[in-house]
Amino acid sequence: MGVKVNPNLMKELKEFGLDDANKCFHCGNCTAVCPLSTPENPFPRKLVRYAQMGLEDKILESAEPWLCYYCGDCSDRCPRGADPGETMMAMRRFLTSKYDWTGFARKFYTSETFEIVAVAIVGILVGLALWIFHADSPNMEHAYLNSVWPAGSIEIADLFMAGILTFLLLSNTWRCVKFVMGDMLKKIPLEIYIKQAKELVVHFITQKQFGECTDKMQWFVHLLIMTGYSTIFLMVAVFLAGGLEVVGLYWEPIAFQRDVIYPIWHPMRLLGYYATAAILYGSTYALIGRLRKSKAPYKKSHGTDWMFLVLLQLTALTGIFIHFTRLLDWPMPTYVLYVVHMMFAIPMLVLEVPFSKWAHLAYRPVVLFLTKVKEEYKRQQEAA
Repeated sequence: MGVKVNPNLMKELKEFGLDDANKCFHCGNCTAVCPLSTPENPFPRKLVRYAQMGLEDKILESAEPWLCYYCGDCSDRCPRGADPGETMMAMRRFLTSKYDWTGFARKFYTSETFEIVAVAIVGILVGLALWIFHADSPNMEHAYLNSVWPAGSIEIADLFMAGILTFLLLSNTWRCVKFVMGDMLKKIPLEIYIKQAKELVVHFITQKQFGECTDKMQWFVHLLIMTGYSTIFLMVAVFLAGGLEVVGLYWEPIAFQRDVIYPIWHPMRLLGYYATAAILYGSTYALIGRLRKSKAPYKKSHGTDWMFLVLLQLTALTGIFIHFTRLLDWPMPTYVLYVVHMMFAIPMLVLEVPFSKWAHLAYRPVVLFLTKVKEEYKRQQEAA
């Protein structure tokens, strides 16, 4: 069977941030220095070669882009300045666009203008909706959000958003699974998938493979941002079915949208504090690193990298401000800040999660899980 070649692949990948791959002359230093590269799954050199040869189908079925966390060791050691770590990052953007059946991901990654305009439009629409559909007689003596936006209406809107997000993310993740597994998807017995399912959970929660990289600070920052954001996302988009909503720095039952401040040691309030602190520290570290270009992963920042960090920062900061205005019982500042907060938070959820960098939180652990499934299947076949 012939190999299909895409002669325009390098040009296409350049739209996703690939600049220096042609400098590579395949010395193998990048693969040798990478602590995560294995004989079964060698990278980055193999993926660079695929790009140079126009082997798009090979890239689509490759797990290696998701096995890389871009610690930067390979880019630092490259004698040609080919920046293989950034090549792997560009591959992940390219793959994210291929997994997305709507085409929005490709637009976000290849047009900064499109991404900025899309985020701005969604934010403005959220602000207008909250302004138009607020109660006629909000409480102006005390800061009661429920007096402005009734809990029932907010719950319906949140559940609608959660349903759309879940559908988009799961459908795109399924496309990822089909690309990576190919014909093996149905050949491998179900019991192997079940046996390796723990890998999916472990890698999602701990990001333990990143911990094997030499730059432990990068792993720590990545873990903070991932766990902080995932905490908020799960509470908003998943646990809404149980009637929970995020407000400021803590969660409360949306079925009642009680305007009470939980005790300082309340579990929900502690989770909110952790999520906000983790996001604020992690995103600040990453933003400063990108401004200073302090290490290889921060020297070449794509527009989507800046967008998700800025939205994270603004969501966390406005959440903090809301928390204090509620503690001080200032009605109008609380209501205004809540609108602003949602104008940043909702675009991040409905656009960044299924179509941009946040989708990596789903794809990476899924691909790591599938890699373990393939390895176990191969082991059993060899033992038979």
